[in-house]
Amino acid sequence: MRTTTRRSHRLLALAAVAALTTGVLAGCAGDSDDGDSSGSGNNSGGGKTTLTVGTFGVFGYKQAGLYDEYTKLHPDITIKENVTTRTDVYWPKVLTRLQAGSGTDDIQAIEVGNITEAVQTQGSKFVDLGKDVDKSQWLDWKNAQATTADGKLIGLGTDIGPMAICYRKDLFEKAGLETDRTKLAAQWKGDWNKYVDLGKQYMKKAPSGTKFVDSASSVYNAVLNGESERYYDKSGKVVWDKSSGVKNAWDVAMSVATSNMSAKLKQFDKPWDQGYANASFATVACPAWMIGYIQEKSGDAGKGKWDVAAAPTAGNWGGAFIGVPTAAKHQKEAIELAKWLTAPEQQAKVFAKQASFPSAPAAYSTLKPATATTEFFSNAPITQIFSDAAKTIPAQVFGVKDQPINTALTDIGILQVEQKGKSPEQGWDAATNEIKDVLGQ
Repeated sequence: MRTTTRRSHRLLALAAVAALTTGVLAGCAGDSDDGDSSGSGNNSGGGKTTLTVGTFGVFGYKQAGLYDEYTKLHPDITIKENVTTRTDVYWPKVLTRLQAGSGTDDIQAIEVGNITEAVQTQGSKFVDLGKDVDKSQWLDWKNAQATTADGKLIGLGTDIGPMAICYRKDLFEKAGLETDRTKLAAQWKGDWNKYVDLGKQYMKKAPSGTKFVDSASSVYNAVLNGESERYYDKSGKVVWDKSSGVKNAWDVAMSVATSNMSAKLKQFDKPWDQGYANASFATVACPAWMIGYIQEKSGDAGKGKWDVAAAPTAGNWGGAFIGVPTAAKHQKEAIELAKWLTAPEQQAKVFAKQASFPSAPAAYSTLKPATATTEFFSNAPITQIFSDAAKTIPAQVFGVKDQPINTALTDIGILQVEQKGKSPEQGWDAATNEIKDVLGQ
């Protein structure tokens, strides 16, 4: 979810794999360059109560048949889904309507990159759903992200993005490295610097034309997404330049950027896609939703050559929530629908259709990736790996300017070093200047 155009990487990934019909692991929403579009479930009207659900991209509710199922269970309800494909269009529109106190949908989706802004500035505009649900259904850290300072739960968790390391087993073998996923995970467990050290070993005997990792920015995000301290402290104060999490992620990324192990590819650009097809890099930090993306971009030539291992530290990249605005026309009915859509049983059904990874642990024992996916990734226990990661992700503090701060560090600071040969100090200074502009300092 970090690009110069402020798009969500998670959403871009799903747009590319939307045509896949098997239950591969993917993100819960798509993205494109167009504006609004709409779709609906059972929307026959006839005097029934019509609930509107506002989402960005493909959440999978309609695709998994949940709207039709719900309206059969509740014949007095019809459901209309209002879809905006881009989050940078969707969220400002939602904010405007929340402030106006009218025009909102009965249910509004909230991307994880916007949840802190919603919690800190729009908490009074959403219903407290904590009064109507058993909060133990969701991961504690997921609930924490959507909880206001006074204890209101303004959003129910949909999907999450637990991370692992996806790697080319065939390239590792050619480089003389360990290929067993369990032994690899043990080699770098608890320390991303050990992952970088393995990259140095890889480059000593790297197959011609290959690098160890796709980019230093990718590594930065992977490390940071497993840190409890990021750009803001618990009081909401900006601490990015003093954050231990940022320092750790930056230092690891600089080890990559100043070495020869990076393919220097910006994620989700066309050259990055081609890198999968050409097997030009051996590893990538992959949240659950990226599994389908890798499978689609690598093509048949990658089948059985990719594998999945636990990441050095557990982290989360991506995810969303659904909330009920206080301005909703049908607040009571919307609360019931929101509860039902995010219950473990329904999260499992969405996973079965498009494999958005549930934020409800009770669903994990029922999840089964498609046979084609497990075969592609060398029969790795994908669900187990991501489930284990999901349960140990640290609670993180997000701030209103989290996304632009991150973009400054990755797309300006790290790229200055990795692609333009600047020193780490020069890259940091360039990012600092941009962040000061973002924060109005």
